[in-house]
Amino acid sequence: MYFPYFVTYIVVGLLLGLITFGWALHSGQFRDQQRARFLPLVRSETPAATSKFGRLETYVLMGMACIGLLISAFTLIYSLLRG
Repeated sequence: MYFPYFVTYIVVGLLLGLITFGWALHSGQFRDQQRARFLPLVRSETPAATSKFGRLETYVLMGMACIGLLISAFTLIYSLLRG
């Protein structure tokens, strides 16, 4: 039966989400709400330049997303073949 695999998948995702939320609280991501509410309305005169680090970060995040999709596909295929 493939039910335990999906429960494990949900629990791992929930734990990662809680860890990320805890990190955001600890690093002060939600501290200045008065400033944050007006950030979408601020007009920037200069376009943001993409640095080498920004491109690297994009590639790393896309790689992590692909790895997550591969793990999801592997879990699904494994549970269907073993179930």
